[in-house]
Amino acid sequence: MERTTVSKPRAWRDLGARVSMVVPAVLVYVALLVVPVICAIYYSFTEYNGFPHRVPEFVGLDNYRTMFGSDAITGTMVVAVVAVVGAVAVNLAALGLALLLRRTNRFNTFGRVVMFYPHVLSALVVGFLWQAVLGPQGVVNTMLEKAGTDSLPFLSDPDWALWSMILVIVWSLFGVQLILYLAGLQAVPADLLEAARIDGASRWQTFRAVTWPSLASTVTVAVITSGISLLKTYDVVVSLTGGGPAGSTKTLAYSILAVSFPQRDIGLASAQAVLLIVAAAVLAITVLVLRRRAEDDAESIG
Repeated sequence: MERTTVSKPRAWRDLGARVSMVVPAVLVYVALLVVPVICAIYYSFTEYNGFPHRVPEFVGLDNYRTMFGSDAITGTMVVAVVAVVGAVAVNLAALGLALLLRRTNRFNTFGRVVMFYPHVLSALVVGFLWQAVLGPQGVVNTMLEKAGTDSLPFLSDPDWALWSMILVIVWSLFGVQLILYLAGLQAVPADLLEAARIDGASRWQTFRAVTWPSLASTVTVAVITSGISLLKTYDVVVSLTGGGPAGSTKTLAYSILAVSFPQRDIGLASAQAVLLIVAAAVLAITVLVLRRRAEDDAESIG
């Protein structure tokens, strides 16, 4: 057989073409992600008010001590934990509905459009919309008063406000998670499903043995994206609760953008941003580790 060889000039041209296609994406990634993260880490160890003529003053871990020593951080951590619970809940609900809407017909198509519609709305619009529904003078409380019953403190009681905010955010994210699971269900091998039916497997057995393992990557992406979206929520907080009552709905992103930055405390805001990055990374790594462990257990059983 004749060995086909590629000339060096052509090889260099191919390499140059590949590099030219990769470099723009790498530059955008570095400029928009790597550089801001490095700057946030640097400023988190300094005292800086953001004015160009002021040189950042290195203060070590003072910003982190201030952040973890304040009562506000406890509230934001509670909100973060509730947000993770909300992420799990929205994924379970989205998966269940996706199983019902997986077949293509007119009703299911209409249902998919309706469920996805909230994601099209701006987060600020979502917050204002639900403020008009759940507020003290909102639609729900007005109807309750006309019915002769007491109004409910959806946004005026700290506990009610926190769960109301989480439910609103989950409502706005639900459509995206539903579409992800519908796409994942379309990728489940039809021959495996048919083989399970022929073997006499029930619907639950088919789901556990065939559908669920095939959805592993989809579940990972959906949980991570929904969890991070809930952790970094800012717009809905501003328009729905304004961080109240009594700071019960302040997310870490809200504390960064609506409290620390307006006070020109760039060092503290950067430390909070680093904490948010770490929290998102811990969530993503935890989900990936759990998925890998589940796959290893399944292989060992098999």
